[in-house]
Amino acid sequence: MLLKADRGLRSAILKEGREYYDANSSLWLNPHGHRKKELNEALIRQLSHIAHSTMLGMGNIPAIELAMKLVEITPKGLDRVFYSDSGATAVEIALKMAFQYWLNIGVKKRKTFITMHNGYHGDTIGAISVGDIDIYHQIYHPLMFQSYVAPYPYIYRHPSGDPEETKADCLAKLKQLLETHHHDEVCAVVVEPMMQGAGGMINMPTGFLKGVRRLCTEYDVLMIADEVAVGFGRTGKMFACMHESVVPDIMTAGKMLTGGYLPVAVTMVSETLYQAFYDDYEKKKTLFHGHSYTGNQLGCAVALENLKIYEKEKTVEGVARKTSYMHKQLKSLYELDHVGDIRQVGFMSGIELVKDKKTKEPYSWQERVGWKASLAMRKFGLLTRPLGDVIVFMPPLASTEEDIKEMVDRIKKGISQLTKDVTIR
Repeated sequence: MLLKADRGLRSAILKEGREYYDANSSLWLNPHGHRKKELNEALIRQLSHIAHSTMLGMGNIPAIELAMKLVEITPKGLDRVFYSDSGATAVEIALKMAFQYWLNIGVKKRKTFITMHNGYHGDTIGAISVGDIDIYHQIYHPLMFQSYVAPYPYIYRHPSGDPEETKADCLAKLKQLLETHHHDEVCAVVVEPMMQGAGGMINMPTGFLKGVRRLCTEYDVLMIADEVAVGFGRTGKMFACMHESVVPDIMTAGKMLTGGYLPVAVTMVSETLYQAFYDDYEKKKTLFHGHSYTGNQLGCAVALENLKIYEKEKTVEGVARKTSYMHKQLKSLYELDHVGDIRQVGFMSGIELVKDKKTKEPYSWQERVGWKASLAMRKFGLLTRPLGDVIVFMPPLASTEEDIKEMVDRIKKGISQLTKDVTIR
């Protein structure tokens, strides 16, 4: 499938000329729609200066200015920025930092991590080692290091079906893991704040993230917040941690940082962590990690302009305002017999299709129902991708209420055609 540049809004035009809504934000990274004029111009301006120079022993103006801006807009206390080029590499850096931090302060036994069931943090070896989705990771087990897995609060599939009971149960099990392993094994807890992405769009009950932060502090382990999918306004706050006023020790971010234009990601840390690496060279506390395109001027220049657009167009405030409208539209999908659960945080949502709505019985994976539903939606002019039998709905943040209604209508038509719940006219 080939895409051409569109009219600068929320949709895409295929090579044959038919227009489609991009309900997947081009894999969750496009906030403004395709071909944003200001981002095009920022890229061209930077090209008139320099395309790239190394950050090994050097700096550059766009990277420095972007770092300053990121410190300003991220949760207070994340004061240092390390650049990379994708969410997975940002996570790899976070893991290496957490591991080496303990060594640098004289604690030599802490070498493992606690991750969450169904967690996803990228496809590099370290990232999959703190992931927990067998279909993605199982074949690579001989290459992976072992992590402890805590339950993620999946309310729809929890025996109680109750948010408070689910939260309490999962926090109690995380506490038990920490109680057993924190002193001499665990470097950090890795978590996707507020909403798991690739694990199936699973939203946390209120207070769970704050509970994770409290337990990490209580047991003196680091907290790594993976905001790659949920950051930069996707959940209705600039960063998802802000929903519960949580400040992690390490935070990763990427995807929408450059408005969907160029690959730039960041790993941000507290001053305390940074100082653990800052010492005389002969002490050998250096973080030996770097990427050829780290701090690339083109990407950083576009990212700076992207964040200016956020401020000028009040992008995050717009998501927060339109979230309730999207919720109302999505609720109409419950009219369909095979829509079991709808999970939403801001403009990040998933529609779980089930074989039996009363018993919550899932379809067998061989039936590929989510994939077939997504293909059906394409016939109605909407592009998205499923996660198993969960239909992802993550439109660009610039989507209007009219766009949202139209996209949800097309989702309904696609599911209806597949499951034959209603007659399509």
